[in-house]
Amino acid sequence: RASSGGTLNRPEYRSGGIRGQQLLVQGKGSSSPKAMLMEQQGYGMQTYQQQSTQGFVLCCLCGTNIHPNPSNMCVNCIRSQVDITEGIQKQVTVLWCKECGRYLQPPKHWMRAELESKELLTFCIKKIKGLNKVKLVDAGFIWTEPHSMRLKVKLTIQAEVFNGAILQQAFVVDFMVERNMCPDCNRANANPNSWIACAQVRQHVFHKRTFFFLEQLILKHGAAEQAVKITDIHEGLDFFFGSRAHALRLVDFLQSVVPIRFRNDKQLVSHDTHSNTYNFKYTFSIEIAPICKDDLVCLPAKLSASLGGLGPLVVCTKVSNQITLMDPTTLRYTSMNADVYWRIPFVALASQRSLTEYVVLDIEPVTNAGRGGASGAAGEYGAPSVGTCAGSSGRFQLAEVQLARKIDFGRNDNTFYVRTHLGHLLKPGDTALGYDLANMQLVALDYEAHVTKGGHVPDVILVRKSYEERRRKKRERGLPERVWKLKHLAMDVEDGQTAAAGGRGGKGAPDLAALERDKQRFMEELEEDPEMRARVNLYKDPEAVAKVQQAPVPAGAGAGPAPVARPPGLDGMEDESDEDDDDLPQVPLEELLDDLEALGLEEGEGGDNMSEDMMDDS
Repeated sequence: RASSGGTLNRPEYRSGGIRGQQLLVQGKGSSSPKAMLMEQQGYGMQTYQQQSTQGFVLCCLCGTNIHPNPSNMCVNCIRSQVDITEGIQKQVTVLWCKECGRYLQPPKHWMRAELESKELLTFCIKKIKGLNKVKLVDAGFIWTEPHSMRLKVKLTIQAEVFNGAILQQAFVVDFMVERNMCPDCNRANANPNSWIACAQVRQHVFHKRTFFFLEQLILKHGAAEQAVKITDIHEGLDFFFGSRAHALRLVDFLQSVVPIRFRNDKQLVSHDTHSNTYNFKYTFSIEIAPICKDDLVCLPAKLSASLGGLGPLVVCTKVSNQITLMDPTTLRYTSMNADVYWRIPFVALASQRSLTEYVVLDIEPVTNAGRGGASGAAGEYGAPSVGTCAGSSGRFQLAEVQLARKIDFGRNDNTFYVRTHLGHLLKPGDTALGYDLANMQLVALDYEAHVTKGGHVPDVILVRKSYEERRRKKRERGLPERVWKLKHLAMDVEDGQTAAAGGRGGKGAPDLAALERDKQRFMEELEEDPEMRARVNLYKDPEAVAKVQQAPVPAGAGAGPAPVARPPGLDGMEDESDEDDDDLPQVPLEELLDDLEALGLEEGEGGDNMSEDMMDDS
């Protein structure tokens, strides 16, 4: 057996006989059957591993001591004899459009890439010829001046030389950036009004609140980034694109946010009989459903019956890619998509222009909603089933309200008792807006048929709570109405509208005033509806925020004007004793975004395109 020192004590090993040599040889593997058998029989064994040192050889060219390799040459001599970068391009030319900042990827594709980005590095490596014969180990940009019109890429490659020896070498490839205008920019510069596809968006209503909201959605999702030109006309917007695919993308986006129907046409511009190519101009006519939020609708008799007897007098509470209609006296509602609406279209019986101000004298919640739990099955028109938000569930609360017209104060004692869905908002003394059906002259075939059959028509239908008095008090203090702002698309105004605004006889003044009222009403809707506000981007207005923060705050709620209402999160300086200011809807500062353009951090200043200094050669 082996001693603790690792020597062999048995005679067979000391004698150095043939039997011991065989054991040594077999013991090196320690896996032969004979060695395993001897271990089982009790024979101990231990191998002797001889320590070997790697020798050195002389380089066949310079005589330097090196480790042996297949070429028997040192690294310096191998590099002097062999260049593995031979056959690889060291200078490459790339084409860059200074208008849109895109690079030409042959044969016809133009790609957008930022400086020193992964996309640009991949583009540059693919442009190098001969790189497929070696193995690429590493690649990276070397910094150059933006105005130098040069891009430098450092590459590290490996290749096999001299009987399997692997050589690694690093080198730099220079890319010369040459200006070459892309076809899209060339066409736009030659004729700014040149376009291939046009999307005409229309809504046949008297206001433009829908387009204000649609503008914010387009800005948030970048649906019109590829538009060559945008024109604001009387009943909508015109979007011009340099490609039919870009117009189709806008149509798909509009289908996902508003109820629309569209048709497309094309016109032949030119035709080459030799190459059999055609050039068309495409036009997409898009019509938005003429139903807006807070509109009063009288449903057609067949549609009302298919919805389980809903309405027929209902109020539109929400418009997205579906139209939500609700009966304010029962809280029964339904949502229909664009296909259902255009299958049996209807128009608004009355809109916000016909609203009347009412003062709430008394209000009492209704605990039992009566038939609100009933629901109608889908009818022949494919309408969805009817739901209910009866009681205190859902967004609304059913209540019985005693009202009086605001203009009747001091004239008569006429009051109205109606049911409303605004029980969660109204309290005695508040002002509400609604439709005065008792005194309105309504003209509609469906409404007249309903009245002729003896259908019930309430005297008043309330649609929303009014905060105009509180906003007026805030304006009297000289404070900004809101601490946020919106961005807008760069649009050209139609010539007819400009002439009207500039006015022969001042005819443009009422149009501009109505447009400003629609814009103010749209911003008020954003303040009052959190769900609608969550779909758009609101930006901080630093000047308005500073002005509100510097405004003096009264010590108490004594005589005199009420304290200033500040948005939640603005120094916590609200006066909780003033209930009117607490009820005024505000946009919390946590929901506002910083305007990067105002801070000088817009991406366009150094992101997508090269620096302006790069436009001129050094």
